[in-house]
Amino acid sequence: MSRPNSDGGAQRPGVRFPAALDGLRPAFTTSVPRSVGVAPDGRAGVVVARVQGVGLDSAAVRQAMVQRLAQQGVTQPAVLQALATVERHRFVDSALVAQAYEDTALPIGWGQTISKPSVVARMLELLCAGQTLPLGRVLEIGTGCGYQAALLARLAREVYSMERLRALHDKARDNLRPLRIPNLHLIFGDGTAGYATGAPYAGIIAAAGGDAIPQAWLDQLAVGGRLVAPAEVRPGQQQLVVVQRTTTGWQREVLEGVRFVPLQSGVL
Repeated sequence: MSRPNSDGGAQRPGVRFPAALDGLRPAFTTSVPRSVGVAPDGRAGVVVARVQGVGLDSAAVRQAMVQRLAQQGVTQPAVLQALATVERHRFVDSALVAQAYEDTALPIGWGQTISKPSVVARMLELLCAGQTLPLGRVLEIGTGCGYQAALLARLAREVYSMERLRALHDKARDNLRPLRIPNLHLIFGDGTAGYATGAPYAGIIAAAGGDAIPQAWLDQLAVGGRLVAPAEVRPGQQQLVVVQRTTTGWQREVLEGVRFVPLQSGVL
């Protein structure tokens, strides 16, 4: 994991990108892990691994969470694999560890939350839909505690994750440092402007919603790329919006209602 512009977002990352992009070995594999299986009808499913111990470090509770998500309709094996691998309890406060694998949003401080696993899975599946995996460069708006960034690093060759709150940026860095993820770069900066240095992106995903999708995000999306973000389609009502860029413009699809923190500009 690197921090290309922890001073505010203007510097180009001092990493091997993009020259070494094709040579990177992200933590993604096209094989299905032992805990993830495929049912006779072709749908991805999850088999709870037989492990000793019931602590959160044993993987049993995490596998049970993934199994529930598969039963609820998550079918993308790569997304299930990422969720089965990344330890969500490492990204929540110690007082909330017992709830880490429940399907609930949890506070992470500074008025922010870590999204429900089902919402994270849904958005990641939408981001990957119809795309060749691993994805190329991906931009995440709203690092939060770093959990989704760690998942994205298993689905893409290169991930830039932006956070506007310095305290959360530092918290995510501390959470992620032990994982030593080489293709993940944390950026402290205003996410409403995107991150032009890494553009164009094969995928953009946001964890905050405004009254419209910022034009900067649309402009930084590669042709063929997908953007998944909440937006206030109607006053007081957020919905998931998926945008696909084509050679002639952008195709937009409005999906189910969601509830995310509001998208804000500037840094704190």
